[in-house]
Amino acid sequence: MSGIARLLSMREIKMPKLNAQAPSNGRRGDLARSIDTIDWSFTGLGPRAAWPTVLEQTLSLVLSAGVPMAILWGEDGWVLHNSAYADFAGQRHSAFPGRPISEAWPELAALNSRVVKVVLGGRTLSFRDRHAVIERGAGPEDVWLNLDFSPLLDANGIPAGVLVILKDTTERVRVEQRLEIAQQAGGVGTFEWFPASGELHVSQEYRKVWGLDPDIRITDDLLISLLHPDDRAVSGPARLGQSNPLEYAEYRRIDPKTGDTRWIARRGQVISSERSGRRRFVGIAFDITDRKQAEVTLQKSEERWRGLFEQMHEGFFTAEVVRDAEGRVIDFVFIDINPAFERQTGLIAAQTIGQPVREAIPGVQDELIATYGEIVDTGQARQFEVYIPALGNRWYEAHARKVGPERFAALFLDITIRKAAEKRVFESEERFRTLSQSMPNHVWTARSDGSLDWFNDQVFAYSGMSAEQLTGNGWAAMVHPDDIDIAAQEWTEARAAARQYQVEFRLRRHDGAYRWHIARAVPIKPEGGGVAHWIGTNTDIHDQKEAEAALEISAAKLEARVEERTAQLLEMQNALQQSQKMETIGKLTGGVAHDFNNLLQVISGNLNLLAKDVAGNERAERRVTNALAGVIRGGKLASQLLAFGRRQPLAPKVVHLGRLLTNMDDLLRRSIGEAIEIETIVSGGLWNTSIDPTQMENAVLNLAINARDAMDGAS
Repeated sequence: MSGIARLLSMREIKMPKLNAQAPSNGRRGDLARSIDTIDWSFTGLGPRAAWPTVLEQTLSLVLSAGVPMAILWGEDGWVLHNSAYADFAGQRHSAFPGRPISEAWPELAALNSRVVKVVLGGRTLSFRDRHAVIERGAGPEDVWLNLDFSPLLDANGIPAGVLVILKDTTERVRVEQRLEIAQQAGGVGTFEWFPASGELHVSQEYRKVWGLDPDIRITDDLLISLLHPDDRAVSGPARLGQSNPLEYAEYRRIDPKTGDTRWIARRGQVISSERSGRRRFVGIAFDITDRKQAEVTLQKSEERWRGLFEQMHEGFFTAEVVRDAEGRVIDFVFIDINPAFERQTGLIAAQTIGQPVREAIPGVQDELIATYGEIVDTGQARQFEVYIPALGNRWYEAHARKVGPERFAALFLDITIRKAAEKRVFESEERFRTLSQSMPNHVWTARSDGSLDWFNDQVFAYSGMSAEQLTGNGWAAMVHPDDIDIAAQEWTEARAAARQYQVEFRLRRHDGAYRWHIARAVPIKPEGGGVAHWIGTNTDIHDQKEAEAALEISAAKLEARVEERTAQLLEMQNALQQSQKMETIGKLTGGVAHDFNNLLQVISGNLNLLAKDVAGNERAERRVTNALAGVIRGGKLASQLLAFGRRQPLAPKVVHLGRLLTNMDDLLRRSIGEAIEIETIVSGGLWNTSIDPTQMENAVLNLAINARDAMDGAS
């Protein structure tokens, strides 16, 4: 029967099963006995008696081996295996004997077909950590295997079967995978160094730490070339003579791509071979550049802090609390203090550090220790002032916070002088308030920002407002709407210039009436400059304002009267001056007129005599007549001058102009001569007139004479 026929016949025959539940101990013998009891004539291997010597010998070797081994015989790869292989196969191993490998491991059919073909061709195959998904009775599972396949030669030296040696590396691979993940997450690279050859077996993360490409060959010479020259002395090769050249070390490496410097930490241990005595080294390496940079930053920060710590004006100390058996804080020990601590307390640093506060400051208050204990217990920072009689009756302002499980730090400043000043200020303020309350004026104070913060009782009584309503800028509600802008502007400018404030405005009284006040405020300037406070007053000047208004009205009336009287006096003075001038001219004119009239009389007399002498001489008579006419006109002029010279002050009275003119009829006729006819026409409705009669008569007479002269003898 051919092998194919025998294989087909196996479907009808119940194959013997190996005991799958047998314990592994003793399984070698059980498996050998099971193989002996199987009728192999119905399998592709044929009867047992006909098996080749090489198959029997190899089977004996396989059965006695402690590692998983199997034989794949013939082109179909009929399976024979030992107990260790059965342990690996699990529940499936019972179906292996007498079956081809393709049926034993159908999920690995492609791999095993290739293996059988290659190895029967006279070659060997090896796989390391080969991944496969197999079924061993509990569902599909991932495994990693080391597999070695070697040909088994028959008597003619021709490969007739395949010897399989298997090693399950699943656990190791999974551990390595987990380790690789951990290395990647933590940035830790692993290495194995062989000093004899200089080679290193490293993880991918190790390459990343050193900045090396995945495919580059790594040797200790390469790594040393990447180290900073100053750090090569701590490398493994440089310390090979030591018991552990790879003890912890830190060094700088030069990045081959960028030229940047990075820090690496390395730690390893020695593994010696008991047989050869040769050493190899395994270890880890990781990048610590960030940590080094942080250390540099921290060092600089500590140097700055230490400089500040040494130079600061405030006292500073750290301390650790001391507790009793019940956990209560009963003391604290000074850990560190700065130079200002000595200046602020008078204590010597060398005698204070390491000492409990009760010994360093005998008589220190329990309350102070309790305060620091509360800070440590609650973790809440505190700012407080404390009076310590044991340190010379000094006052301190302290800021303290927790800085460790049982430690605290305190920053403090001696404020004894300030407290004394505050006491004096308080006493001064009390005196000021007492004085302010006794004054009839409004008294108030303001902060440096201009907001009012205190008022005496007179302000409340006048305004009817409460302190809450007035405080801040509430006082503006009292000011008259027409005065608020100027008051606010003056207040703003005074505060900006830190000068005295003064303004007049109207303030509303509690009954709604407004009264005038003058507000004054002066800045309180401390020695350090600026304005610490303002003190101001409001003084009622309403009555004064009304008196000033009345005085202004009286002054205006008086000024008008003075102006009127002045105008009258000026007019009288002008009239007097005119009268005096006219009087002087009149006197002068009168004198001239008399002298002139005397001359005319002489001339007139001589002309009359001459007229008699030239009688009959028409031409001479005409000339004498013309001369006499000139004498007459000169006489008229003299008469007018005499009339002007006799000017007197007016004496007006009420007269009837009609009667006055009628009474002048004879005077006019005699004055102008009988040759001139006079006709007087008086209107019937003529009113009485206040006039100087004499001056009126002179005026009319002059008009008449002027008219006569103008007529030149005509009627």
